[in-house]
Amino acid sequence: MLAALADPTRRAIFERLAHSPSSVGDVARELPVSRPAVSQHLKVLKEAGLVSDQAAGTRRVYSVNPAGIAAIRDYFEQFWQESLSRFAAAASQQAAASQQSTATPGQRATASPSQQTPAPASAQRQILTRRPG
Repeated sequence: MLAALADPTRRAIFERLAHSPSSVGDVARELPVSRPAVSQHLKVLKEAGLVSDQAAGTRRVYSVNPAGIAAIRDYFEQFWQESLSRFAAAASQQAAASQQSTATPGQRATASPSQQTPAPASAQRQILTRRPG
């Protein structure tokens, strides 16, 4: 499904349909591609489950498929959930290692996993969304 959106023209068509349902001709008028090319892109999007079509007289009107959007949302929610969980575990391990390395020999005690506290979600999001400068 994400592969279908990798092409910039397909992504532009998908974004156009997100604003309002349209026929092939309406979409083609707004893009620098032919009607047959738009039809081919719509076919790929439809096969990926991202758009659906309905007959409207002699033409087909395409719109974004809500089930396709839900599948994309579910994919990214799972991706970020797993990524943030791994980050929290790594941050906890690093914090525990840091505490152990700064403690005096008599104070060293290994914290059990239940005693370790993960980094706050806001800190996790901030680090994961930071862009290299």
